[in-house]
Amino acid sequence: MSGSLAVIGLGPGSPGALTPDAAAALELADALYGYGPYLARVPERPGQVRHASDNREEGARAAAALRDAADGARVALLSGGDPGVFAMAAAVCEQIEAGADAWRSLDVMVVPGVTAMLAVAARVGAPLGHDFCAISLSDNLKPWDVVERRLDGASTGGFVIALYNPISRARPWQLGAAFARLRRHLPAGTPAVFGRAVGRADETVAVTTLGAADSMSADMATLIIVGSALTRVIERPGLRPLVYTPRSVMGGSS
Repeated sequence: MSGSLAVIGLGPGSPGALTPDAAAALELADALYGYGPYLARVPERPGQVRHASDNREEGARAAAALRDAADGARVALLSGGDPGVFAMAAAVCEQIEAGADAWRSLDVMVVPGVTAMLAVAARVGAPLGHDFCAISLSDNLKPWDVVERRLDGASTGGFVIALYNPISRARPWQLGAAFARLRRHLPAGTPAVFGRAVGRADETVAVTTLGAADSMSADMATLIIVGSALTRVIERPGLRPLVYTPRSVMGGSS
């Protein structure tokens, strides 16, 4: 039997946000590998083996999945959101590049999913309506000064910024430092959106400003969108505001 590896994005959490392609790939798999909470989102199927691991074991998880696929299994490796956005698809590529020659001949398929910034943006309107970027605030795999340079470049360049991995018990200060950095370049009234666990039962979404943004309002389940100087808020009595970034700049087309 020829093995294969599907790296699958589960979306932000709602079963309705799981794509048909992702559902089909999950159904075909002999073995599932993933971070424990992500595996828990997938219904158990008789005969399907499940391998849970810790969130910080991405490289070892990818290598284990590749070994299983090389031995002939049809393997699904799970990511929350989209596997290509700060997630397992890059970890798999890293392992293939450095690993056994046999891994380069495997059938590897990356199945996209709805990433958190798209899910949060949809809850409030269209904050990503013009140029935007995504920055991870985790300094586990890159120095903090690299994060600072990217925050400076994005905010001075007019990009809306989606902040991934904003805060954790091991990294309690980085989000506050990021807000302070962004306040050097952006007005205090710049819209900021906090979206936590979007698509799940404990979802919360709040619209605030960069000046009022509180790092203690976030955790690792939170995705934060900080607008550009052009991002606007439409207040609606009794309803959540609409946040959008116009498609044109100074009358020009996007």
